[in-house]
Amino acid sequence: MMLVGKLYEKYLDVLDHHNGNFSMKEPLPEKLKISESGRLSIFYAPFDSVNTKARVVLVGITPGLQQAVNALNAAKQEIDRGVGTLEVVVTAKATASFSGTMRSPLIEMLDHVGLNTALGITSCAALFSDRQDLLHSTSILRYPVFYDGKNYSGSPNMLKTPLLRAALEARFSEEALMLPDAVYVPLGPKVSEGLQHLANKGILNEGHILSGIPHPSGANAERIKYFLGRKSADRLSVKTNPAKIDIAKTALLAKIHKLSLSY
Repeated sequence: MMLVGKLYEKYLDVLDHHNGNFSMKEPLPEKLKISESGRLSIFYAPFDSVNTKARVVLVGITPGLQQAVNALNAAKQEIDRGVGTLEVVVTAKATASFSGTMRSPLIEMLDHVGLNTALGITSCAALFSDRQDLLHSTSILRYPVFYDGKNYSGSPNMLKTPLLRAALEARFSEEALMLPDAVYVPLGPKVSEGLQHLANKGILNEGHILSGIPHPSGANAERIKYFLGRKSADRLSVKTNPAKIDIAKTALLAKIHKLSLSY
């Protein structure tokens, strides 16, 4: 594990002097605010650790308030125990890392397109159990972003917003340079756009960006069923475009086939 950036040096000291626990019922302390512009604000939470041995990078859009609170409280507990900085940040991030109901459909889709075979594992479920050494979970906007005090979900467009574009280019690029041979699995089209932007700048290998997997949230249940071949095109609602899914899936399968030959 390695740490990226230097913000943790400043903000872990803020945590050290913080009284009590962080709560979902209260906004994050102003002392943790990194920057702001208009209705957008970026706060610090300890998501600075990078698994430099990872072969798969799972990329969300940004940590939400719940993840931030969980990570901050875990970090505060570790600081109070007197452990070293790396252990503080690694433990905090692990406490708040990707989990919950989205994990199962994500594993199914990754196995469906053969990423497990490319990696030489039985199932991508192993990435969350005995082969966690292969996985790095992160966000394209590393630190929690809020819009009008609520979790940022992609609007305004991060690539057209100077504050967010700068955060993406500076901070995510640091992680990408530590993981030049890994493949990147974006969770959602906004994340895919951000990764493609970095590929256009030569920071990421476009062939390693595995776009095309529907976001594994419950709201995408129909798209996921079609992607997995469990629902035919003629039975889809008007909200789901099968042609769009097919085109993305074909491109994704071609990328993974090439990975199978090189991994």
